[in-house]
Amino acid sequence: MAKGKTNVLGMIGFWAFILGLVIAVVVGIMAALGMAGAGLMSAVIIILIILGLIIGFLNITAKEILLFLVATIALIVVGGVFAPLKTLSIGAMLDNILALIATLMAPAAIVAAIKTLWTVGKPD
Repeated sequence: MAKGKTNVLGMIGFWAFILGLVIAVVVGIMAALGMAGAGLMSAVIIILIILGLIIGFLNITAKEILLFLVATIALIVVGGVFAPLKTLSIGAMLDNILALIATLMAPAAIVAAIKTLWTVGKPD
């Protein structure tokens, strides 16, 4: 693939990541404040999954896979840790944001894991 085309695809993956983070933060706050209904949450989850797939296919290189997978596992593991923080719904906001970021990163992690398995399993 030409270097220019690779750079464009990398930028698309980067902007998918930024857009996913912004959506996760905004909708996470809205959900904690009761301003996001079930229909909006369903649509947001589908959008985050699609963005996550784009990130996984376009943004994660072979040298980044291990660090990326460890970071994704950490995001998933800490889910719900802020729930006891009840002041001003901050705990609910942080939990919602982390859950939505995990929703964004899980499809990318699956793609990265499959890429890794493919690399390890293919004959030389």
